Amino acid sequence: MQSIVRNRDVPAPARGDAGAVLWLTGLSGAGKSTLARALELRLRALGQRVEVLDGDEVREHLSKGLTFSREDRDTNVLRIAYVANLLARNGVIAITAAISPYRDTRAKARAMSGERFCEVYVSAPLEACEARDVKGLYKRARAGEIPVFTGVSDPYEPPDAPELEVKSHEVTVDQGVDAIVSLLRERGVL
Repeated sequence: MQSIVRNRDVPAPARGDAGAVLWLTGLSGAGKSTLARALELRLRALGQRVEVLDGDEVREHLSKGLTFSREDRDTNVLRIAYVANLLARNGVIAITAAISPYRDTRAKARAMSGERFCEVYVSAPLEACEARDVKGLYKRARAGEIPVFTGVSDPYEPPDAPELEVKSHEVTVDQGVDAIVSLLRERGVL
């Protein structure tokens, strides 16, 4: 079984247009934010303009007041997609790190950015995510304190064909970053 899987060949954007949307999706605790921050550092070291749109930070600053209903989750994801696309259109590599649990909403995010969009599924078994849970969210969800929680009481729909899957329970953060950088090179972003 491979720990990093390439699933989709997508046409590269025109050379010289360095903007991209790297959409990291996966369960809470899968390693999206950790991977996003490490990737940000690597890309900055390569001289790239990069912004990270972390799900928790966006909820605090751009989507404050939204609940975790399906409608509000979709609104949050589409707000992230809108900002990421604006950044990418202006030559920035926008890295999102948001659970974004529903396939159809991720498809709408992809449609906003077209060829600039790269979906990276940061996968790990639920047990591994719960073991990494530094915020105690899974414990609270299982105790009924968080009534709607992805992976426990609300579904997570894994991508059918992401550009890349990083099995974070099987590879190091550096190996995940290497795979994403390789994808960006193949697509002509770097």
